[in-house]
Amino acid sequence: MQASAMDGASHARYTQGIRANLHQFVWQAVQVSFVGLVIGMERTVLPVVAGRDFGVPKSSFLYLLAFVISFGLVKGALNFVAGRLSERIGRKTVLVLGWVAAIPIPLLIYFAQSWWWIVAANGFLGINQGFAWSMTVTSKVDITRPEQRGLATGINEFAGYAAVGLAGLATAYLAELYGPRLALLGFATVVIVLALLTALLFVRETLPWAHAERHRHASGTHTGLRPRFAEGLPEHPTSMQVFGYVSFRNPTFSALCQAGVANKVADTLLWVLFPLYLHAQGLSLVRVGWVTGVYGLSWGVSQLWTGPLSDRIGRRTPVVTGLWLLAAGVAAVVLVDGFVAWTITAVVMGVGMALLYPNLIASVADIAYPTWRSSALGTYRYWRDTGYAIGALVLGLIAQARGDVVPAFWFTAAWLVASGAWVLLRAQETHPGHPSKSKRS
Repeated sequence: MQASAMDGASHARYTQGIRANLHQFVWQAVQVSFVGLVIGMERTVLPVVAGRDFGVPKSSFLYLLAFVISFGLVKGALNFVAGRLSERIGRKTVLVLGWVAAIPIPLLIYFAQSWWWIVAANGFLGINQGFAWSMTVTSKVDITRPEQRGLATGINEFAGYAAVGLAGLATAYLAELYGPRLALLGFATVVIVLALLTALLFVRETLPWAHAERHRHASGTHTGLRPRFAEGLPEHPTSMQVFGYVSFRNPTFSALCQAGVANKVADTLLWVLFPLYLHAQGLSLVRVGWVTGVYGLSWGVSQLWTGPLSDRIGRRTPVVTGLWLLAAGVAAVVLVDGFVAWTITAVVMGVGMALLYPNLIASVADIAYPTWRSSALGTYRYWRDTGYAIGALVLGLIAQARGDVVPAFWFTAAWLVASGAWVLLRAQETHPGHPSKSKRS
């Protein structure tokens, strides 16, 4: 009994809540901003200059998209590895490993002799994203209360994707001034060094908060809203048990995973084919940077209200609405013309992404038990980011077969509509404060 009391006292030190852990919450937001800056630097410059600077033929869409395939396959796999690994060695160690993996990226881009060097660089980018971004999400979930997780993931994804948009715009200007290679080398090097130093000096390990939460639920001392934890796994499942359960066996988890795939198929389109389409319509590199930057900024900033919105009205409605709004924006791109009109479609797509993106993550966190929550998030993020590879392959084949990117826009819009219907019909509401269709998730 004395040991149990001591155990409870040690866990009591780790109080959940944004206000109680504001210092660490802010540093995790800074970290995800750095991660967003690294991926965002590629969003405008590389697709547009691929032919001129790296020898990619204009009609070779699959060759062009190979750098996204490598990124998606590596990031997807490392998301799952990161989730499982962080339950053993801690969140901070995995975060630091992610930044160490980023060091070769700017060097490979600067010295690239062919597009395959960019493909290799994006393999390292996938490791960085899989480890570093995953840990910012997991750490924020560790230190916040269940009813705050929409807000927490919204702030996290705001910080990351606002940085994506800013980096796309900033590197477009820098590339015009100094050339794409030097611009990306200087930009990425500064970001990676700052990120690694701040991770080492200021970020705290948050695994004890997850252990404390598990203890409160196990001992019956948890207060506040009681989560609807998914049933069907032991308290400490194996990696394959978590992967199979989240991917296929639980209908809510599987619906969330497929929605993750769909949103990354769309993001692949907007990462590579959207800038190409705009440039082919006569927009300059800087104007393309503005449109794609507005997409990233709209996505990022909107998550400041779409995450808290799901804490008030539930997760499922924003997710379904976001998938369908994103579909409308994707279809509108090829129906309108002109810089202003395309900027408006970028805002529509950004808001659609903001409605679905943080709330898919929050939904997974809502119903995953603390001892395997990081693995569940890793499984979801495996499927979501493998969507980059799936999207690059499928959209590349469509564009290659038709010799045009427009059919890829229509295909993506249809996929998003179907994905929203799947979530509506198969997923339960996961927020502990809102009614679900049944007692089980």
